[in-house]
Amino acid sequence: MRRIKAVIFDFIGTITDLAEYSLQRSEDKLYKSLVKSGYNASSSDFFKAYKRAHDKFREIRYSQLTEITNAVWISEALNHLGYAATPEEEKVRIAVNAFFEDYVHALRIRSSAMLTLKKLHSKYKLGIVSNFTYAPVIYRALRNLEINRFFNAVVVSDEVGWRKPSGNIFQKALNRLNVKAEEAFYVGDTPQEDILGANKVGMTTVFIPSQFNSLEDLRKSGQQPDHVIEKLSCLTDILTEQPDVRTPEP
Repeated sequence: MRRIKAVIFDFIGTITDLAEYSLQRSEDKLYKSLVKSGYNASSSDFFKAYKRAHDKFREIRYSQLTEITNAVWISEALNHLGYAATPEEEKVRIAVNAFFEDYVHALRIRSSAMLTLKKLHSKYKLGIVSNFTYAPVIYRALRNLEINRFFNAVVVSDEVGWRKPSGNIFQKALNRLNVKAEEAFYVGDTPQEDILGANKVGMTTVFIPSQFNSLEDLRKSGQQPDHVIEKLSCLTDILTEQPDVRTPEP
């Protein structure tokens, strides 16, 4: 009989919602930060170059399932405008932080997530696998929401280089938790990234609808999770039905 030892979650959309967020305001903060640092291109010129670079790297990220951080396409946009910027420069890093400032504060923990994590933490190893271009956002959000203490492993695409649904990023989480795929549940709200990817490596998959993906989106995708839940608290009921559950070793 299979013993479930770990539960791995997607983060944004699964554990958190995004409330009252304006991408336009974030982009304005990005631009103002760059101007303050001495990059004096006009707003229209910068955002034209920025969109070109963003679209270029987005295609690479989605087709090759490799992650490319924001600093890369920001610096490429600046290079196009005649500035010798690199992704490693402090000025670029400050601009990236300015861009994500509002986003971090807009993340809210989903209903029943806190209680569910508290219950599961005492019985299972817990992990996160997140597609995100700037890992500090995920770590800061975990601290702000006071849930970082629940997780034994956090894997972010920015740090490991792979994006869901690549099996590599899921395997990285399994390795860090020291469990096999058949010993883990994976919970996510994205049919193509979460369910497809976790199914590839052999984990038991659980789909939860979110503000970003509905049950209709799941149906249209053709992906078939092992379970579908309406809210995170339902997860404990499913896991209770699993055989031979043990408290994880410290």
